Amino acid sequence: MGFASKTELRPLDDGTIRRRAAQMLTEHIVRGNFAPGERLTEQKLAKALNVSRGPLREAIRELAEIGLLVSVPYKGLYVRSVTRKDLEELYSLRTALESFAFERCWEKRTEEAILDLRQRSDELKATIDADSDGRRAIEQELRLHSWCFELSQHSLLMKSWQSMRVNVYFYFWLHQQAHHRQGPLRRSHDKYVDLACGDSLPRMLAHLKEHMRQGLETTIEALSGELDK
Repeated sequence: MGFASKTELRPLDDGTIRRRAAQMLTEHIVRGNFAPGERLTEQKLAKALNVSRGPLREAIRELAEIGLLVSVPYKGLYVRSVTRKDLEELYSLRTALESFAFERCWEKRTEEAILDLRQRSDELKATIDADSDGRRAIEQELRLHSWCFELSQHSLLMKSWQSMRVNVYFYFWLHQQAHHRQGPLRRSHDKYVDLACGDSLPRMLAHLKEHMRQGLETTIEALSGELDK
């Protein structure tokens, strides 16, 4: 005797396939499976991802809009290259947005929120200690920096952060490659977390700017021979 399903199963629509294709392409790019500047073709991507050309084109258009892919008329589709200007722009915008997030969330910090931030830091350290999962380290570092945006309760600011996350993920991956390690240094966020839980917003903002500036400079220096002009 068969069992009747209470849930009607439906074929995946083009929108669902597009989202999955965009997610898979993003993962391949930010994990370095495609080299910066590498030329891609729709035919090969459709075959590799096992998707039809229509949803794939929409996924490609989505990634081109956020800057992970570059479509050059009459020449083709390319994985984004990285320039010093790209990194400097990401640093400046990220610093501005995260500073604003701390200004907005400062008075909203509670004991529960502070405990949450410290737990995020501990989880990142555990992954760094394991030294085996660079992708998880990136995701946890992003989650650590997401804390102030989430706590800010500012919907437009949160949308701005979400739209920038892919590029920050790509930057963190570059940072790992530059320093040949699976994640940041173990103590690199200790002062950040302590000041975020402290009583001085000006000190937090000053450290935030310096924290990001140092990361930018060391990454540019380490990748100096690989960055496009």
